[in-house]
Amino acid sequence: MSSPPAGYTCSKHFDGYPCCHRQWQHQGHCRFVHGYSRSFTFWFSARELDANGFVVDFSSLRPLEAQLRQQFDHTFLVNADDPLLPEWERLQALGALDLRVMENVGMEASAQLLWGWANALLLDRDHGRSCCWKVEARENRANAACYEALPGWFSSAAS
Repeated sequence: MSSPPAGYTCSKHFDGYPCCHRQWQHQGHCRFVHGYSRSFTFWFSARELDANGFVVDFSSLRPLEAQLRQQFDHTFLVNADDPLLPEWERLQALGALDLRVMENVGMEASAQLLWGWANALLLDRDHGRSCCWKVEARENRANAACYEALPGWFSSAAS
């Protein structure tokens, strides 16, 4: 998708989520624990504006921001299949880290995960009027990954 899915769009940026992770299967230095201050940009679309004239009222995204803080603020992210998972869990029990086990800690998979979170919130609240069609997950100024798709319920609402 190279353009937004509807006439009305907006975006919201969240930043300041310092966390660390590792890609244990990587043959290079990414297999070591390393950290970034992640940031995320969400793109929203609606075929019609809400009663206030908004695609998405940014103040209504506080639950999404709370999810971001819970997942990424001073946490250690590890893949569910990391062979050192028992050690990470032991360190969590000792109070040395705040562990989050994910299917995949990479930026691409993180963008897809957050796309799902945003769309779950919007579907529950707006009943299909708005959607999140793109998420950018950024680990620093130079490196980012995006996930872009229309949720099926939004596509069918266009018909």
